[in-house]
Amino acid sequence: MPKDIVVDMPTDMRNQEGHFSTFDLDYTPPKPGGIISLTVDIPALSRIPNETRPPPRWKTPEFIFYYVVALFVIPLMVWIPIHLSSPSHPNYLYYRHRLSPGWMFGREVDNSDTQYRSFRNNILSLSFLVLIFITLKYIYTRSALRSALSIPSDKLYLIPFFLVFSVLYLTGLHGTSVFKIVIILTANYWIAKTSKGSRMGPLLTWVFNVLILFANETHGGYRYASFHPSLEVLDAFQGIYPRWHISFNITMLRLVSFNMDYYWAYNSRGGESLSSASTEKQRANTPLPLEDYTYRNYITYVLYPPLYIAGPILTFNNFMWQLRRPIDIPIRVQCRYLVRFLVSLLTMESILHYMYVVAIKDMKAWQGYTPLELSMIGFWNLIVVWLKLLLPWRFFRLWSLASGIDPPENMVRCMVNNYSTLGFWRSWHRSYNLWIVRYIYIPLGGTENVALTTALIFTFVALWHDLSFRLLAWGWLVSFFILPELLARYLLPHTKYGQFSWYRHVCAIGGVLNMSMMVSANLVGFVIGTDGVMYMASQMAGTWQGFCFLLAASCIMFVGVQLMFEYREEEMRRGVYRRC
Repeated sequence: MPKDIVVDMPTDMRNQEGHFSTFDLDYTPPKPGGIISLTVDIPALSRIPNETRPPPRWKTPEFIFYYVVALFVIPLMVWIPIHLSSPSHPNYLYYRHRLSPGWMFGREVDNSDTQYRSFRNNILSLSFLVLIFITLKYIYTRSALRSALSIPSDKLYLIPFFLVFSVLYLTGLHGTSVFKIVIILTANYWIAKTSKGSRMGPLLTWVFNVLILFANETHGGYRYASFHPSLEVLDAFQGIYPRWHISFNITMLRLVSFNMDYYWAYNSRGGESLSSASTEKQRANTPLPLEDYTYRNYITYVLYPPLYIAGPILTFNNFMWQLRRPIDIPIRVQCRYLVRFLVSLLTMESILHYMYVVAIKDMKAWQGYTPLELSMIGFWNLIVVWLKLLLPWRFFRLWSLASGIDPPENMVRCMVNNYSTLGFWRSWHRSYNLWIVRYIYIPLGGTENVALTTALIFTFVALWHDLSFRLLAWGWLVSFFILPELLARYLLPHTKYGQFSWYRHVCAIGGVLNMSMMVSANLVGFVIGTDGVMYMASQMAGTWQGFCFLLAASCIMFVGVQLMFEYREEEMRRGVYRRC
């Protein structure tokens, strides 16, 4: 690279010799089976198994005791919110008006979460749109291949289809606001192409995109009439989803991805190529030929229909390499993923029909609740948050898989299968995490400035989600809560103490503290805010009953962490290594 370049391209997947190492590639493990098949498949991380794992503990007396605890506690955790949601409960009248007619066994449904309601109410329409897209793509592909002199080895012939469908799709969604989107996209492209390999490229890209986010929030997506009265006629057709600026937060990530990938490609030696067997990391980190960074490819990538609304987030390099070197996505893989989605959807429907925790939370209808009942309202609200994000992400990823493009999986583990703060953020909105690592964390210095970089990242993440104090407080809390785990890893490294029998139990205690802090931070950011958390804390820590509950809850979480440890050991015994 030229010496005047400030921002280096992430090269964490290469060894010093410049060749791909078996320890650096996304090693694909043997096909998982048994209990670990409950976790969705993603590329295995960082190393090929080469050490002996401890024998399984599943049948030991210690774990038999854990099973007894789980068999008692889990049904209790399910029964409490169902009991609190009964029409005979005294607090039912406070939130009854927020319930809607349901379809499960005569139960009403808690469809009061506005974010999830927009997806739930339109899932049939979206499914019909997917069928139209797949059908038209099939017809177009047959026509394109029939007219070709030879069968192409790439899928670049799909770009015109994606472009035309995107224009129609966005026009239906946002109406005449599609012109505003195209103007912003063109300005961002102009910055990339004008700056080329200059150090000003990344700076201008970030300044422009952050200012656009703030402007979108401040002006509510802009009205044409505010630019000139003669343009007011354009405000008449706003599409079925006029609030285009809400989903633009996702679009902004793609704009940054294109500009940064082009910047690194312009300053790279070039000449690299990939095969159809390339890994997710290889596709993201390997620069394309400069002639691939065109306006047509850029617009196709940014507006790619399956991922436009909510992601998952795919880098420009990864997207284009999958068109240049198509990967095989077997029908059986797509069918298994469809089954996962349907099971998750049915789980969410069951929760919304039998646990009215969102309505209870919104109306603060928790008067007279015990500390245990309060905690279950908070816990199941977090489960709803997890599912309401998982379902759209998996729906749109499934659409993309059916279209031949494989984006990253966003939700790797179940929300309750996390004891590490760092691991939690690697598996929650994983594609966003990968984006942050590539475009923020590594350019800012990575592990050289962990504390400062983490604080800056979570401040950006909070403001990117919403310009509110509640999410800013969440970002700072998360940054602070990561520090104890980093300190513990430094003082008690596994390489030094892992062979001692007490080490696993000390780590489990640390996992309990991590889980408590993560629950608190996410309740602040995404459920009840700072005031609600303060109320819950006063009810739990201010009474003897609350103190006894916290002690019992900590012991139960300790059991849960031990089961999570063994689950990950089972993964590693089967050659599956994950950092979450």
